[in-house]
Parts: sequence; C-alpha cells; structure tokens
Amino acid sequence: MVVELGSIDKETLQLWGEENHCYVNSLSSQEMESLSALCDTFLPAVDVKQAAAIDKDIADFFRASASAAGTPERLGGLMSERLKHPKKWLVNEKNENLSWKAIGYKGPDPEFKTKSMQRKTLRNEGLNDDDDEGQNDDGHEEEAELYGPLYKGLINMQLPRNIVADSLRQVGFPVSVRNKRNAAPSSIASPSLVIKCDAVVVGSGSGGGVIAGVLAKAGYKVLVLEKGSYCARSNLSLLEGKTMDQMYLAGGMLATDDMGVILLAGSTVGGGSTINWSASIKTPKHVANEWCDEYELKLFESDLYKEAMEVVCERMGVQSEVEEEGFNNAVLRRGCKELGYPVNNIPRNSPPDHYCGWCCLGCKDGSKKGTSETWLVDLVNSGNSAILPGCEAIEVLHKKRRDRNVATGVAFEFQYMGAKDICVVESKVTIVACGALSTPNLLKRSGLKNANIGKNLHLHPVTMAWGYFPKTSSSGEWPEEKKTSYEGGIMTAMSTTVGNFGKSGYGAVIQTPALHPGMFSSLMPWVSGADIKLRMCKFSRTAHIFVLARDQGSGTVNSPYSISYQMEAMDEENLKKGIEKILRILAAAGAEEIGTHHCKGKIINVKKASSEEFERFVKEESSRPLRDLSTPLSSAHQMGSCRMGIDPKTSVVNQMGETWGVEGLYLADTSVFPTALGVNPMVTVQAIAYCTAQSVLDVLRRKKMKSLLRFKCVPKSFRSVIDGQDFIKLHLNRLRRNQLRPQPLSLRFEPWCNVVTFSLFAWILLFHLMLVQGIDFWRQGSGREQVTIIARGILSTPSLLKRSDLKNQNIGIIREPDGRDMGCRGTVFGRYKCCSSCIRCESYGHRPGYCYCTAQSVLEVLKGKEE
Repeated sequence: MVVELGSIDKETLQLWGEENHCYVNSLSSQEMESLSALCDTFLPAVDVKQAAAIDKDIADFFRASASAAGTPERLGGLMSERLKHPKKWLVNEKNENLSWKAIGYKGPDPEFKTKSMQRKTLRNEGLNDDDDEGQNDDGHEEEAELYGPLYKGLINMQLPRNIVADSLRQVGFPVSVRNKRNAAPSSIASPSLVIKCDAVVVGSGSGGGVIAGVLAKAGYKVLVLEKGSYCARSNLSLLEGKTMDQMYLAGGMLATDDMGVILLAGSTVGGGSTINWSASIKTPKHVANEWCDEYELKLFESDLYKEAMEVVCERMGVQSEVEEEGFNNAVLRRGCKELGYPVNNIPRNSPPDHYCGWCCLGCKDGSKKGTSETWLVDLVNSGNSAILPGCEAIEVLHKKRRDRNVATGVAFEFQYMGAKDICVVESKVTIVACGALSTPNLLKRSGLKNANIGKNLHLHPVTMAWGYFPKTSSSGEWPEEKKTSYEGGIMTAMSTTVGNFGKSGYGAVIQTPALHPGMFSSLMPWVSGADIKLRMCKFSRTAHIFVLARDQGSGTVNSPYSISYQMEAMDEENLKKGIEKILRILAAAGAEEIGTHHCKGKIINVKKASSEEFERFVKEESSRPLRDLSTPLSSAHQMGSCRMGIDPKTSVVNQMGETWGVEGLYLADTSVFPTALGVNPMVTVQAIAYCTAQSVLDVLRRKKMKSLLRFKCVPKSFRSVIDGQDFIKLHLNRLRRNQLRPQPLSLRFEPWCNVVTFSLFAWILLFHLMLVQGIDFWRQGSGREQVTIIARGILSTPSLLKRSDLKNQNIGIIREPDGRDMGCRGTVFGRYKCCSSCIRCESYGHRPGYCYCTAQSVLEVLKGKEE
C-alpha cells in the first residue's frame, strides 16, 4: 500500500465541515409545550396591517413564528445533547435562509458561492486523476486552492493505526505501535501510538503556529497537535451556525460564570488568526515600557523583540492602506472627522483591496494571512513536520531528573471509531499554546503547582452602540445605497480619543465589529417580538461601533468552560466614556436613529430630536451601569492567565517563555501577557512566540551538540564520561602523563578556576583543542600565547573584562534571573570567553555546546595565524 504524504486523503478534506449536525430531541411532550411557548413569545407571529403597502418578503417574515419554522424541535435537540450553541441555521437546499431577503442579507459571500461551485466541479473532475504521476507545479497550486495550503502536512487520525504510523514515518518521525493483541483501552501508560520528535507544539494559533514554523524551518522535527479541525477554503460555509460549531471554542457560546461577558475564541487549525478581524497592531510603546520598567521584563526593550515584530509583520504582509472602506468603518471615520476626534488606519494582514466582511467565518481565498496561510505553510513545506487536527492534549508529561522536573512530551486523545484513543508524543522540548482559556487547565491537569496558573486573566471587555442609516433614493447621499453593514474590511479605522495613551495607558480604543444576523440579533435588546423584527429589518443599514477597554480588572480560569471575572470601576468608566463618544460619532456621521445594547432598548431619532433631547439621551445611555448584566459585554481577546515575570511567586513563565516549575516546557500564547495589552494582540503574541522560538532553538542546538560531543567529537575512551568530575580527573591524568602532541601554537588559560563548579566548559574546549587538534597550551601566560580564553564564571568574567578596559556596554548585564547575556558570548575585541556567563542563565546548568562552538572559532583564528 502506498500512503500519500500527510495521509489526509482528499475525499476526507472535501467532506470535513460539510456534514450537518442532527440532534436527537429527548424532551417530553410537556417540556416541548413549554419550550414552544417560550420560543413563540420571543419570536411570535405578528399581524401586519396595511399589508398592501408592505413588501411581501417583510410581511411573510412578520407572520412567521418560531413554531412555524421548527425552532422548538431544533432547540429541544440541542438542549438534549449539548447546550453549547442554541442558535441553529434554517436554510433551504440552496443554502439560503428564508428570512435573509427581508433583512437585506446576502448570506455567504456571493463571489465565494460562485467560486465554491467551480471548485466542486474541479474536485469532481479531478477525483479520478489522483493517481497520475509527475504532477506539475500548476497541479500543486490547484490542489492547494482546492484543499488548502496545508493538506500535505495533515495527518488523518481516523485511519487505521498502522497507516497513521506509516504516514508519520514518511515525514521522519520514529513511531511505535501498540501490539494489536492488546485489547485493553489505550491509556497514557499503554498508548496506541508513541511518536518521537524534537518539539511538540500544542495549539496552532498565532503563538503555536509561529513557533512551530520557526522550528520546522530550522530543520527540527515538529509535531503540532490541534484540538479543532482543519477547514480548507473549499469547504467553508461562511454561515454563522456551521462556522461557530466548527471553528469556535464551545461553538461560540461561552461566557463568564455570571454571564457578564460573552467570550469568543478560535478552535481550529490556525486558531484565532483564522477567524479574527485582521487587525495587526504592534505592541504599543507605552505598554512595552510598562512591561519593561514596572515588571522588569527587559525582553520588551531588546533588539530581539523589535526584530521579532518586524519579522512577523513582514511574514503576514501587514500594511495599512485601504482602497474602499466598508460601511461601519466609513461611519466611524466620518464621525470622528466631523467631531475632530483622532482616527487612524489600522494595520492589517490583508491587502488594500480586501473587501470582504466574512473573515470572522474563515478566509474564503487566503488573502488574510493567518498562521494557516503563513507559518504553518512554512512548517508543511519543511517536509519534516506534521499537523494532527482533532487531537486534544490531556497531559504534559514530565519526569524528575536530578533536582528538577523536565518535560518529556505530551499525551493526547481523539475520537476513533466512536471511542477515545490515547497516544503519546515524546519530545526534547514541549510548547503549549492552547490560548489563555485552555492553557491553564492543561498545566493543572499535568500536575504543575504554580499558584499563578489560571489567575490574572484579562478580557478586553467590549460594549457597543449602533446607528441606523436608511437607504435613500438620491444618488449623492452618503453612505452609498450599495453599502451594507456586513460587507467590507472588518477593521480599517480606529480612534484613540479615550485611549489615555499619554498618561496611565489604561483607557479604551474605538473600533468596528463584524456582525452577521445571528450575532446581531443576540446583542440587540429584546423588547417585544414585533420590536426585534423591526430591528432585524434594519440590519443591513445599522452600523455598529464598539469601545474596547484595556482592563485593570482580572479573573480566573477554573476550566475552559468556567471563568470568573470582575471588571473594576475604572474599566467601567472607560467604557462609559467610549459609549458617549460613539453615540456622538454616529450622530455626526448622519445616523437617523442611534441606541445602545442596554436591555431597555431606548432609541432616539437624531433627525427629529432637539439638541437638549439629544444631550439628555447621550448622557443617560452613557451613564448606565455595565456590571449589572443589563448590557451585554463581549470579549474576543483573552490574555494573562499564565503571565510572564521575573519571579515564580508572581508569574508562571520567565522571559524566555519557559515555565518555572518544569524545564523544557514553554508557553507561547496570549496567556503569558503580563497585563492586558489594550489593542488587538495578534502581532504581540506572534512577536513573543518568535522570541520564545529563539530560546527553544538554543536549547535544541545545545541538546544536539551534547549528543555530538557524546558520540562523535570525543575519543571513544572518553564518551562515557563526558560529564562530571570523572571527565576532569581523566584528562588531568592524561595531562600529567604528558599525552599531548606539542605544537608551536599555544593558549593561555586565565585563570585555573574552580574545577568542580564550572571548569567543565573550559575543559571541553581545551581538550578538544589539545587532544583532537594537537595544540599545546600553558596554564599561565608565557608571553608566547596567541589567544586568551577566560573562564572565570558568571560573576567574575564581566568584572575581569571591565578591569581590562573593554568598553562593550553589554558586559555585566547578565544577572536577570531568567535573562540572557548580551555581551559575554563569542568574540569581544579578540578575547574568547568560555564559562557559564556565555549561556542564557545559570539556572540552565552547565552546557558544553557553547564551548565546543567557541573552540571552532578559536581554531579558525589559530589556523589563520599559523598560515
């Protein structure tokens, strides 16, 4: 049997996401009677008078009731099986909802529907050509367009175990399969598969995708575990109901324990970057300064972090131009300019002509450059890594080695033939990037005891106001009649009029959302059945603008589905200030009616109201409390639940992203943010993940070098004693026996130092030079030495260099508990250092890899001098 690389067969990719979910209704007749009454209360049949003067579609929409549409039966099925997503789609055989025309909604992007039909035709014609040999580049491009750019790197875990194992082996992963005669259910102790790799990454979003792509591109074998499924462009539905079920955590129906904040988070290959709104804003300077100065995280003022932001923005194609602005953003920009409020273009990871509006339901053509279109493509193109969709990590594995815990891999589970199957990944390093809502739970299940895990959760709470702009018959009127609230770039304009950037940095920004009918109807206040239908009829010309607070209040992640959160009074005040500004912006832009989402549902007709009435309305609506559940709050950014810091008493990870409790376990998602960010977090989390990737690369290189030293670079008699005092003693004996080959070149080792504490570095360097290359050395200077090696240790080396009049400003800046030395590495003015100060932190212990690399540099210099 020939197994195609990636093992995701194309027929499976075609079917992923296409099936409809059917729920069995187990409610009793009495329960269904009550449910029907409730449904018809919220969506009753409304008698329409003067029917002749009303459009037939609108009249039919008003006369329809929830019972007539079959809503109680569908809701009963959902309540019976899983109460996660009570909204359900009702479409005909053409994927058209019977109410769309009445509310002015086109459904899925018409252009996408046309392309989708063309793809299906191409797919049906191409199914019989899969076995053709010698596909050209054009063929691969067509397959990428049809099945998505990641299809060759996906592993279908629904295939038999031996086929899955063969697919993984083709990529280069060593895999062992459990004996078929073992009929017991799989477990962590007895998994169905054991996969070995260099790095396992849990999560494929903005954090996990970046670090996986960087490691894979560097040549390491990386396995990505993703709980969600992969939705290729060809099988996107661009329908709210299906997409919520397929691509959002908990089907898009997740909230804090008190129902105070609705939470939206991605759960698909590519994570939040697949369904976010494109905003790609760099870490604000005042936030980076706060993290650096108040939290003593020097990473955020380093050149590495600045480089990281540039690299990730370039990889995503971030730019700020916009050719045509959508309805909501045009309203925001016009209103701000009329009032003199600051308004700026939002940098985005999409091109200037990207006029969509459905990006929150998946990118139809790949022009939005999330991780599934960028970093994960790098991973797949490396040819040495793979992605396992539909696989949920259940435990990070770690063992006690000497005096600390060391991560050894991950156990994960997935549904296979109606039951849960468990596999294990054994890795050199482990990266967790499940998101701020899921990462804490995985760490707790894995036995990590840090008291900060799950705490300090920030949500960027959001509240909105709306303005209705009726269509006009005049061609010169603004906004144009063709504009609708759900089309165009989701985010292209932003105002910082209440940002407070120049003072405390804790204010709010004003932006625009993506609201399709389902989300629109759930946020709009329900006053009566007739009122909600009137509001829905105005859907396509109702602009929404929201205010997002950089919250000082925080919460706790008890589990992915249990989140407690308390907003502070200052955060509430910032949101109120934002609502006041938004109402004025909407009125200044020309809205006929304006209102908020407060449960009373008050509306004012701006065109008819006096200035006093308008001011009274704005004051009343913007002063309403926001912490009493009377106004829905939302959150699309969750962060800080495993924050970064310099002290394990107040943080979960150090500046390199490594957990304090387990060596080799890194976090690379928004959970590591020290505080709320205040703007859209995609660039910041990618930049942090890129920096973490550099730390992981250093670790993997050291492990590789240690392996080379153990098995290749040291004479056979020494390979079993590469570490510890035996190594030192053995070479001292060889020195005493004068078993060296003298050469005219010499080294000065300055000074002898403590043999046990850190001279292992110097000995590996020196004996590589002497025993392998045949170079002589004197412990004390003879005046004939041609290079100097300093190995005084992390405390003494910097002071010696300073006393020697070396002026490098980075010398001595090394004593951060988890920082890296920027000045004691490699060559500085012709002197070579080889000691524990050349590694990132003394807590790593003693690594021979750096010294071996330094030895190569020294040898090159000596050979040059000899010539």
